[in-house]
Amino acid sequence: MTLIVHISDLHISKVNFDEDLFMMAVDEINHLSPEMIILTGDITDNGYYKEYLQASKLLPFFEAPLFAVPGNHDARNLGYRTFEELIGERSWKLTKDDNFTVIGIDSSSPDENGGQIGIPQHMWLEHQLDDCVINNNFSVVALHHHVVSIPDTGRERNVLSDAGEVLKTLTTHEVDLVLSGHKHVPNIWKINNTIIANAGSLCSEKLRGKNQNSYNVYNISDKSIEIYLHNVGGERLLFDEFLRNSI
Repeated sequence: MTLIVHISDLHISKVNFDEDLFMMAVDEINHLSPEMIILTGDITDNGYYKEYLQASKLLPFFEAPLFAVPGNHDARNLGYRTFEELIGERSWKLTKDDNFTVIGIDSSSPDENGGQIGIPQHMWLEHQLDDCVINNNFSVVALHHHVVSIPDTGRERNVLSDAGEVLKTLTTHEVDLVLSGHKHVPNIWKINNTIIANAGSLCSEKLRGKNQNSYNVYNISDKSIEIYLHNVGGERLLFDEFLRNSI
C-alpha cells in the first residue's frame, strides 16, 4: 500500500491565508504518515520573495517528503525564478521502488493566469511516460492547471491552452493518476483508464460556495486506488474507488 497526500493552493500571503488552518492540516497529514506529499501549485498568492520565504519556513513542518510544482500565482513578480531558489525544480521526475513514477510538470507562465505545457516540455513528458509504459510502472503526473474543466467553478478561462494534446498523451499512455489544483474545488474525472483528480484549497480563504478547505488522500494498493477527501478539521469522505489498470 502506498499512501499519497495531495495538497494545493495555499496562497501564502498577508491576506487570504489562514496559518492556523495550515498548521492544523500539517498535524492531520503528519498523523497519516504518507509516503509523500504532492503540492500542485499556488504556494504563494503573488509570487513575492517574502511570500516564498514564509513558505520555505512553513513547508518543512510536513514530515513526509514534499514535491511541488508552481502555479500561476507562483509565477507572478519573477516568482518563477524564486521558486527554483527556495522551493525546488519546477519540473521533475521521481521513481519509487523501480515501479512507481511521479512526474511534476510546470504549467505556469510568468504573470499569466492561464497555463500551458509547451512543445519542449511535452516532448520530455512523452519520453518519461514511454519509459513508464515499457517498465509497466504505476504513473502519476502532477501539474497546477486542470486538463479537463471542473464543475461548479463558473466560467472556464484558465484550462491549459494545449489541454487537448496533453490529455491525449496522458490517456494514450494510460497514466494512472493526474493531479491538479487551481480551481479550489475537489473533483474526480475518469477518462479511459486515467483518473484525473483535482484538489481543493488547503488553507486559503478564497473558496467557492460551501466548499471547505481540504486535501486529497490516495491509498494505492496492488488492486485498487482509493481516493479520500479530507476537510481540514472536519470529516473524511471516500471520494471514489477504482480498480488498478493492471487488473
